[in-house]
Amino acid sequence: MSPNLRIVLVEPLYQGNVGSVARSMKNFGYNDLVLVNPCPLEGEARAMASHAQDLLKSATIESSLKEAIGDANLVIGTSGISGIKDDEHLRVPVYTPKQMKEHLKDADGTVAVLFGREDNGLSKEELKQCDMILTIPTSEIYPVMNIAHATTVVLYEMSEIEDPSRPIADRFDLELLYEHLGEMLDDIGHPEHKKEKTYLMLRRIFGRAVLTPREVQTLRGIFRGIQKSNENDE
Repeated sequence: MSPNLRIVLVEPLYQGNVGSVARSMKNFGYNDLVLVNPCPLEGEARAMASHAQDLLKSATIESSLKEAIGDANLVIGTSGISGIKDDEHLRVPVYTPKQMKEHLKDADGTVAVLFGREDNGLSKEELKQCDMILTIPTSEIYPVMNIAHATTVVLYEMSEIEDPSRPIADRFDLELLYEHLGEMLDDIGHPEHKKEKTYLMLRRIFGRAVLTPREVQTLRGIFRGIQKSNENDE
């Protein structure tokens, strides 16, 4: 069963949901659960976890999303909003769980899937830290799912991925690549008011490409060459 899946719950409000997520993870054979500033986990959480209380007990608790993501090779944010305008770089494009499964079918690495608060989901700033965005198609009458149910749908789809053969680049190297992108936007004098959106759009493009380590190193080498050439011209 692969890629290695890390389920990250960001500030969950209800302990019953956390317990239910732990149970679903054990159903599908996953055990990497990370909680960011969770609600108290007491009797209700243990009851809903049922035979997955060990997973609940071993869950990693972090105080920030950055710590929760850690060294994950790929970060996927979830959103209950599917009607997204094309000019909103923040969450375009979005993938369904089935599409995401196809996209990652040969990817070998740690994939962190983020689920937001039950009332407000993930914030814009949190979504900016994601490489890709996933949404579950639901009825327009009531589109937002309970996070435990949403997690179960994603776990089911991801559990069908077999025999990964394409390694995903390390998070550290990806962040260095993204730093290069920011520097190059500065070097070419990209309009200041467009810089943030352009930078985010470029991150999205490279994020959904699921780059290999060699691809990242090649791109960084090209970017260094461009920067050096510009310095020599000056």
